[in-house]
Amino acid sequence: MEPRAEQKNYGARRPLDREVNSLPPAFPGRRSFLGVLLGLGTAGVGALLSVPLVRFTLHPILAKTTETAWSDLGAADEFAALTSPVKRLITVEQRDGWRKMVSEKSVYVTQGAGGQPRVLSSICPHLGCVIGLNEAKGQFVCPCHVGVFAPDGTLVSGPPPRAMDELETKVEDGRLKVRHQYFRQLVPTKEVLA
Repeated sequence: MEPRAEQKNYGARRPLDREVNSLPPAFPGRRSFLGVLLGLGTAGVGALLSVPLVRFTLHPILAKTTETAWSDLGAADEFAALTSPVKRLITVEQRDGWRKMVSEKSVYVTQGAGGQPRVLSSICPHLGCVIGLNEAKGQFVCPCHVGVFAPDGTLVSGPPPRAMDELETKVEDGRLKVRHQYFRQLVPTKEVLA
């Protein structure tokens, strides 16, 4: 037998090569792996950076300040026979996160129905100015827009939309105590803010 002459066919493909090249790659290439890794890293960093933004946005909705504590006004017997309103200063302590705020607020103690003392806030329901007591006329007057209130806190005249705000009180161990609160201004009904 004659030795077979070698055939040189440089441009033709063998059938086996065509089948292997037509199959999709089993694993993604190095570049697509790095692209996916870079995309996941970017998404992770973006998510971590968005956490403070989300907390900042939702904080006013979810956060609550501590409630103000009860403040002592004095012995309940002192206020049993009031003939005119009496001004008292109370210390209000509020904690908000790490910050502790201590402030003095003025309130007025008046005679309520049945001889029970009523405590009125000195903050005007119009724009938040401090209401003063005009002892000569026997009425409360707001210096900002001349809102006038009767000795029991009802609105007499002026721009305020409602009477003076009454604060929550209790008698504990013979002492009159009050809880100071802030109310929404410029509305006809009393709405607690804090």
